[in-house]
Amino acid sequence: MRRIMFTYFTSDPSSRALCSPMLLSTFSHFSLFHMTANMYVLWSFSSSIVSLLGCEQFIAVYLSAGVVSTFVSYVAKMATGKFEPSLGASGAIMTVLAAVCTKMPEAKLAIIFLPMFTFTAGSALKAIIAFDTAGLALGWRFFDHAAHLGGALFGMWYVTYGHELIWKNREPLVKAWHEMRTKNTGKGGGRSN
Repeated sequence: MRRIMFTYFTSDPSSRALCSPMLLSTFSHFSLFHMTANMYVLWSFSSSIVSLLGCEQFIAVYLSAGVVSTFVSYVAKMATGKFEPSLGASGAIMTVLAAVCTKMPEAKLAIIFLPMFTFTAGSALKAIIAFDTAGLALGWRFFDHAAHLGGALFGMWYVTYGHELIWKNREPLVKAWHEMRTKNTGKGGGRSN
């Protein structure tokens, strides 16, 4: 089981499986603490992102963010020659966090252990991007800083431009998909209810 987990649920550009881990690594975590921290941040921002995008669009963006952030991580690893496996939902969660902070920059946030100190969402996003940029530039290895930056930039781009470019123009693709499914069902290729 460990070999399957390492091959398909960790992202590494030197692995023989490159594509499926780009999505599957988003659902694996190193430890219970790693998973708890990621899920707490996702839970904290989930109601805001779902109210902004709706449930279906949120799921599409979240899954796409996992792939995009892993791809950015692959590029950074190839550029630096540091082929270390990574895993976790933090790149996709950074997309969610950045999208909410971009749309609601004046919202007040606090750290769970220091609730008396509040700051704006816009300031938090700037600090996170600065931290991950420094981590990437200085070669820090505690986080996958490239995946975090890729996720954050994707989230900022999506709520600023992507929603208009992609989600609002999805109708031709959805129509083609339904026509393809209808043709296959008519030829006996589909299941009957």
